Amino acid sequence: MTTTLFISPGACAMASHVALLEAGIPHETRVVDLKKGDQRTPEFLAVNPAGSTPALKTDQGVITQNAAILAWAAQTTPEKALAPLDDAFAYARFNAFNGWLASSLHPALGKVLFSRPPLEGAAKDEAVEAARVKLDLAEQHLVDGPWVFGETWTLADGYLMVFERWARQAELLDAARFPKLNAHLDLVQSREAVKRMLADEGLTPV
Repeated sequence: MTTTLFISPGACAMASHVALLEAGIPHETRVVDLKKGDQRTPEFLAVNPAGSTPALKTDQGVITQNAAILAWAAQTTPEKALAPLDDAFAYARFNAFNGWLASSLHPALGKVLFSRPPLEGAAKDEAVEAARVKLDLAEQHLVDGPWVFGETWTLADGYLMVFERWARQAELLDAARFPKLNAHLDLVQSREAVKRMLADEGLTPV
């Protein structure tokens, strides 16, 4: 099996990059420079017409969206126990959490960090607090600790890490308000696969 993962360093595709490393799936990475507009080139649009990363090119075709790539990686390497595949309810919770990250936390943080032109004044304050409310939900109700689902690492932990990194870099992940998320981020960044992903993407722990 050969796979190619299209990424933009530091973007949400970090989750899929970690998943392939945790699963031990042979792959190469290709950088899509979002600032240069690589996502709008005919070459990349032929891979993913939506013009976004991640995109995973496999022998069977292309998979997009982190949640789908994580599920594929876990099911492709069940011996790695990267998701609770043998428990229908637990696997549904795994997919629900990843869906929440994609549909709720990502847009909330993205509005704060990536709006163009940048938000200012009351609009920025409102977006920041809305993002913190989403982080509150994860802190208080969605993350069991030390991992998302308690004592067992899953690929959901690598996905949550993306947004914890963004929040910490933007000084939104207050230590007093989010002790569990801060501890989780530090723990995830200590994993060997995550260290490899960061090095591959030219990044460092935050």
